[in-house]
Amino acid sequence: MTAIGILLAAGSGSRFGGRKLLHRLQDGTPIGVASLRNLRKALPDVIAVVRKGDDELSELLEREGVAVTLCEDAHLGMAHSLACAIRASINARGWLIALGDMPFVAPATIGAVARGLEQSGGIVVPAYRGKRGLPVGFGSRFRAELLGLEGDEGARAVIRRHAQDVETIDCNDAGILRDIDTPGDAA
Repeated sequence: MTAIGILLAAGSGSRFGGRKLLHRLQDGTPIGVASLRNLRKALPDVIAVVRKGDDELSELLEREGVAVTLCEDAHLGMAHSLACAIRASINARGWLIALGDMPFVAPATIGAVARGLEQSGGIVVPAYRGKRGLPVGFGSRFRAELLGLEGDEGARAVIRRHAQDVETIDCNDAGILRDIDTPGDAA
């Protein structure tokens, strides 16, 4: 089984002041592009979900060679963006869900989560020093639950309901816990 990578990039970035995923890191790469590149280094098939009207980000991600799916109802929360990506890859055997504002996750960590998902078909979560982070892998048996999520919680509810199916992969990658909420976080 090869998982489909999902880059959730449809948030408004309101805490950041807007246009967060276009903000450039110290090396000049936009946050969203850096996150996508790390995901692409580990997975051959990636879908990026972008808010309708976010044309500049859509174009940048398309130039990276991935399918971009526009989410009409992204304003209703992350769960809607995730469901949009699942619908766009409905026949996948699994999904590895990453966030567009987490450009510091190492490709090796993403690959380890993907391999764990390939072996288990369950739910695979990376952990750094005992703290769970992202990206998270889900096997296809969770498709209906992922499609049924609502609001801004994302897939945490599915993880809680199926705690017995969660495989935790310890890693030495603090990037799994590091998202960017403010311009200072990008340094």
